Amino acid sequence: MKMSRLEAAVRIVLAFNEAFNRHDVAGMMQLMSDDCLFENTYPAPDGAVYAGKEANTQFWQAFFRDSPHAHIEIEEIFGLGMRCVMRWRYDWVDGAGKKGHVRGVDIFQVKNGVIYEKLSYVKG
Repeated sequence: MKMSRLEAAVRIVLAFNEAFNRHDVAGMMQLMSDDCLFENTYPAPDGAVYAGKEANTQFWQAFFRDSPHAHIEIEEIFGLGMRCVMRWRYDWVDGAGKKGHVRGVDIFQVKNGVIYEKLSYVKG
């Protein structure tokens, strides 16, 4: 059975999240376009924007270095066209060993089999 474009987009986002949870930056970047755009949740209110694979690679490498226990649990994911919405819970452990979490939503746009855009929004 042939996979629809919608199923393919959701599967790409799921694979990206799996690479995130392995802290596999190279694996994440294989799933992003050369001209990818990532809009972070921080700093409020608009978040920093990282454009292109180089900027995204540097961001994620620093992110995992600073947050070695980072983990995203998908609470819900669905697609519409070549867009996917993923509701998530992000868990971490800070430098003092204290656990924390936030919840949020990512809106992805997939083009030509890779993630072109990742817009992140967070509660609180």
